Amino acid sequence: MFELLKKLCDAHGISGYEDEVREIVKAELEGYVDEIKVDKLGNLICIKNGSEFKEMVCAHMDEIGFMVKYIDEKGFIRFTPIGGWFSQIALGQRVVLHGSKGKVYGVIGCKPPHVMKDEERKKAIEFKDMFIDVGAESKDDVKEMGIEIGTPITIDRELVKMGNRITGKALDDRAGLAVMIEALKRTKSDATIYAVATVQEEVGLKGARVSAFAIEPNVALALDVCVATDFPGAESTYMDIKLGKGPAITIVDASGRGLIATKNVVKWLKETAEKNEIPYQLEVAEGGTTDATAIQLTKAGIPSGVVSIPARYIHSPVEVVDMRDMENSANLVARALERAEKYFK
Repeated sequence: MFELLKKLCDAHGISGYEDEVREIVKAELEGYVDEIKVDKLGNLICIKNGSEFKEMVCAHMDEIGFMVKYIDEKGFIRFTPIGGWFSQIALGQRVVLHGSKGKVYGVIGCKPPHVMKDEERKKAIEFKDMFIDVGAESKDDVKEMGIEIGTPITIDRELVKMGNRITGKALDDRAGLAVMIEALKRTKSDATIYAVATVQEEVGLKGARVSAFAIEPNVALALDVCVATDFPGAESTYMDIKLGKGPAITIVDASGRGLIATKNVVKWLKETAEKNEIPYQLEVAEGGTTDATAIQLTKAGIPSGVVSIPARYIHSPVEVVDMRDMENSANLVARALERAEKYFK
């Protein structure tokens, strides 16, 4: 699974520009499904035919990133974040600008502390005070590189191993995509399965909303990452989500403003995990939500839930997950798909 994850995480695709990731998912699933199509918004929908009972499992393809909004006369680029960023994490990162002539590398800079006033050093640097340096000497140089207003930007970072764990960019939610792919390959479900690689989750759960409307499944699972709380400073969250202790089954996220998981979905997932001796954790979260929130509220309502891979340092270029959690997540989803119909007839 590491090799699959590396392909997915090292690929680039901010919200609305998921093309590179979509091609990888398509290539991975072509021999395992009966039909593959792309809808009008860009969701990849892979269908494995079976009974009339429809199961939807999804994970989002987009990663947080940036977009060019202004190029000054000296060739420095101002940008806007796409998705949820903590600005201090972005500062000093190397980035890739995906221009019309190919990839261009740059760095995110700001005024150095050596020339700041004392009061400036004490403040957090805001995005408005940052810029991207691509080595250009003028606006014309930048345009000659194929960069213009609206060029998407991603972090330049590769996935690497750290013992049983891995670190890199975009594990939110390429980890979920890998679990979805592996689960589909491993399951023996008799139902019709819709495996959906969704677009634009990070900017409003958009892909999940339209794909679920078209599919109208009997039950749906979103696969994503959740915040692990097993590192220094996380004690005050009063949550107990650890790396290596299994996938998290979401009960509530965003303090109920997001998902309140369908009770029968939680029962289905817990009983499946226990029957197959798969370790799992339970999540009640105050912040963040997933595609399941949009799916649950589609049409007349769809029973929905989330299986999450615990992750440290979410929405950064150095997210960390445990490969044992990846394996257990894939197995839980594969076995759950085989048992869903008796819970949701």
